[in-house]
Amino acid sequence: MSYKFKNGNVVANCPDCGGAMSTFERLGEGREFGSVIRNGPHSFSNRSFSRAVYILTRCAGCGRGGLATVHDTGNINDSLVEEFFPFSIDAARLPSGVPAGIEQEFREAERCASFGAWRAASALLRSTLEKTLKANGYTTGSLAAKIDGAGADGVITEARKKKAHEEIRVLGNDVLHDEWQPVTAEDVEAARHFAQRILEDFYDDRASVVAILSAKNRLPAK
Repeated sequence: MSYKFKNGNVVANCPDCGGAMSTFERLGEGREFGSVIRNGPHSFSNRSFSRAVYILTRCAGCGRGGLATVHDTGNINDSLVEEFFPFSIDAARLPSGVPAGIEQEFREAERCASFGAWRAASALLRSTLEKTLKANGYTTGSLAAKIDGAGADGVITEARKKKAHEEIRVLGNDVLHDEWQPVTAEDVEAARHFAQRILEDFYDDRASVVAILSAKNRLPAK
């Protein structure tokens, strides 16, 4: 999730452009698409403003509509964006062989991250990791044991095993099993990054991985 206000337009990820960064324009053919102004002094992000403006926008690439909540002091070019709809995030590249259910789990984690549901995203990334391991024959024991098994078999490196524990499993366990505590955008981005890398480990060179898993009696020999 990333957006900023620039030259009266919103620069943000567009879901209809594959999550790519796009300019959402507030003008079309020289006219504003529309806005609602709520006057009144208030504070946002440790700054003082005189009004909030809800601005209708359009993606310059695909035409998708958008709505921005902007705070300013009467000058639209001196503004701060609070939120922007549609929620979106730059989708991570995944190997083509990732099973549909696992990919959907990963994409749902990205959608949660796109609107700041960091705890939900971290839990889904943990689930993505466990589903990946189960799909590849690591079906018994705790998630920690499954990760260690993949490391012992050489499917993932020792460094990747460490990150799977520290950045994905522990974070997800904290959300699922411990008392409530905040999860940050940085926590989720690290978990997403290493979940993507583990999916690449298993599915980028699938034939080689299947050979290893078959030799270790994780999958039926082919």
